[in-house]
Amino acid sequence: MKAPHFYRLAALTAVAALPLALAAPASAATAINFDCQADAPVVGPQQVSLTQNADATAPATVAPGAAFDVVIDPAPNTVPSDVGGNKVKNINTFALKFPIPANSTYVSADLAGGSGLGDTPPTISVANGVATLSFPGPIAGGSTFELPTITAHLKAGDSGTIETKLSGTSYSDPGLTFKAVASSIIGDVTAPTSCFPNPSPVFTTTTIG
Repeated sequence: MKAPHFYRLAALTAVAALPLALAAPASAATAINFDCQADAPVVGPQQVSLTQNADATAPATVAPGAAFDVVIDPAPNTVPSDVGGNKVKNINTFALKFPIPANSTYVSADLAGGSGLGDTPPTISVANGVATLSFPGPIAGGSTFELPTITAHLKAGDSGTIETKLSGTSYSDPGLTFKAVASSIIGDVTAPTSCFPNPSPVFTTTTIG
């Protein structure tokens, strides 16, 4: 039996650095390649690769102790309607994690925009130095969606550099998790999925000084 490789999920984000300093901001488009493992019933773990594009903006420098923002704007994405002959019903229960960058302190974050994510708006929570963007969905198979633009408000430390990236180093230490539901010859199948960025790109680098 062929397990549904149901996704092309887009899950992108990383809170990081964008100083309110005198330096000109730098903007860069980044492609994130996720290495994912879906725990599919009957057939067992299945590997799949996902790609998400996003623009990240941050100033090149920030003064010690100064407030600064980072803005990350994910590109739209589409959930496939059919994979391997299996109808994709939805993907749901998203959680995307990113560490608060070293040499910075998290203050707050704002979410703006986003579409096709279900009735419950996304939220950001912070615990143990990790920020998590989450929402329940569901997002129907075949539909287009866009994650919200994130503006993270941070405070610079005394010295060093501030790098923004996603969390996740392995399937057991994921930076992105979600569930995929598909119709198959044995009925609806739900596959909890764990992903990590591989390689893990640095979105922005800001120097304190």
